[in-house]
Amino acid sequence: MVDASSGEITRGLQSLRRGEAGSLDRVVALLYEELRSIARQRLRGERDAHTLGTTALVHEAYLRLFQQQTIDAVTRAEFFAVASNTMRRVLVDYARTRKRQKRGSGEQTVPLEEVEPFLSDRAAEEVLGIDEALERLRALQPRAVQVVEMHFFGGLTLLEIAGMLGLSEKTVQRDWQAARAWLRKEVRAHGE
Repeated sequence: MVDASSGEITRGLQSLRRGEAGSLDRVVALLYEELRSIARQRLRGERDAHTLGTTALVHEAYLRLFQQQTIDAVTRAEFFAVASNTMRRVLVDYARTRKRQKRGSGEQTVPLEEVEPFLSDRAAEEVLGIDEALERLRALQPRAVQVVEMHFFGGLTLLEIAGMLGLSEKTVQRDWQAARAWLRKEVRAHGE
């Protein structure tokens, strides 16, 4: 684990925003253990026998982040929000692949044995349902979606999120509770 000062991280994030070569590598090296913690938190609810582990999820997210020209993250919290959302997209893409394989659509095929152990049919449906509901919620309450991504996908506490977003913990707690209730209702309504 790299012991980094907040100054090193800030300089790394500034370089990352400017799109400087090698800046993502430096930031990921400085924050690698925290990224693994986020991935571990996200995978905690997944099936035990899936093939995508903590390290693989972090590396897949890194590859996707690497493909971007710049990453607009001024603070550590913003970087973790971007990384958490990227990890979410990785898991959603795996779920979509699982569904395509099951339906036999004309999409590019991935060998079923590579995806099968990752998600059960039910888990794939749940991941996709939550993703679709989050996108609908984003149009109504973008801050609530940020809270969900940081708490559920990023594993951050409500107090940490409050500090990162410059809000009171009560406000973040209300956003979290409202978003959870709305998502439950939406997932049920669209899942029937």
